Parts: sequence; C-alpha cells; structure tokens
Amino acid sequence: MSDLTQLLDNNRKWAAAMTAARPDFFQKLSAQQAPEYLWIGCSDSRVPANEIVGLLPGEMFVHRNVANVVVHTDLNCLSVLQYAVDVLKVGHVIVCGHYGCGGVKSALDQVKLGLIDNWLRHVQDVANTQNGALTGLEGTARIDRLCELNVVEQARHVCETTVIQDAWQRGQVVQVHAWIYGLKDGRLSDLGFDSSNWQKERIR
Repeated sequence: MSDLTQLLDNNRKWAAAMTAARPDFFQKLSAQQAPEYLWIGCSDSRVPANEIVGLLPGEMFVHRNVANVVVHTDLNCLSVLQYAVDVLKVGHVIVCGHYGCGGVKSALDQVKLGLIDNWLRHVQDVANTQNGALTGLEGTARIDRLCELNVVEQARHVCETTVIQDAWQRGQVVQVHAWIYGLKDGRLSDLGFDSSNWQKERIR
C-alpha cells in the first residue's frame, strides 16, 4: 500500500468515525462556517492548529506560513485576515509560534537555504531590532527567545494592518493575541500581548 493510499484510507476511517459520533456533523459543516478564531501559525507539521486547542473542523479559520510571519505586502495572509474579520466576523486573531522553530533558527544563524532566505529576512529584522533581549543568551535559549519575540512582533503587525485598523474604527471587537507552543510538552502559553495597547507592546 502506497503512502497516498494510506492517507485516503485514513480519511475514510476518520469520516466514518465522525459520522458515527455525530451523524449530522458533515451536513452542518457543509452548510456554513462560523469560526470565532483566526489562527496565524507556522507551517511546521508538528503544530496542527485545530488539534492542539481541541477544536473541530469549522471552528477555527487558519493561515500558516514558515515562522508565522505577518508581512504587509503578503496578499495571501492579508486576504485571509480580511475574510476572517470582515466576512466571518471572528472575534480573536491568534498569532502562534512554537519553540524550536526551524525557520527562526535559520534566520538567527543566517543559514543560506535559497528562496526562503528572503522570507526569513523578516525574522532577522526582529532579531536585529530586539537584539538587547537576546544578549547573553546562547543555543536553544537564544532561539526560543527569538521565537517569542517574533510572535509578539507579528501580533503587532496584525494590529497595524488596514484590516484591523478599519475594523476597530467601525467599532468591531477584534482582539489580537500572541501565543507560543511547546513541542516538548504540547502546551500553549499566552505571551501577554495586549492588542488594546499594541503600539507600546514589546515582550517583557
């Protein structure tokens, strides 16, 4: 059995199990989606957004990219954000990074990987801006600290977008959060980002 055949077989078993547990699940799911949350996370295969927060399909809108970066010229990310906020009316945008992020490590070590080097330049900018917070740290501690710094900076970028600024101006309640996930223990941590005071927010 090929790997792809195994995936299809797994899907059938999953669909059957979901139907057995909740016979109307797919009927309701196909009718509409009404998530309360937008998750902007890393593409890392070890961080499955829905699973680690215990939500079912349809309960969280998701955008993922390498190192969970929010760039103001990235129309993919901005389109997801705009649809989530303006159409789906989510109340929470969660930017979630993870400790031990390979993208963050590559940016910090300035490893040459090819095209992605241009993308990771944004993480290097965070490292340069927040150099004082990295001073004296080495190895894993330095990488993990930059993972935290990067999440907070990307949450600030979300707040700076015209999508969020316009939503707030019209009185729509949207909160932006900065979380980080531990691969070693499966636990999420809130980094305490306050989107109501986003202009002054820096990781402590």
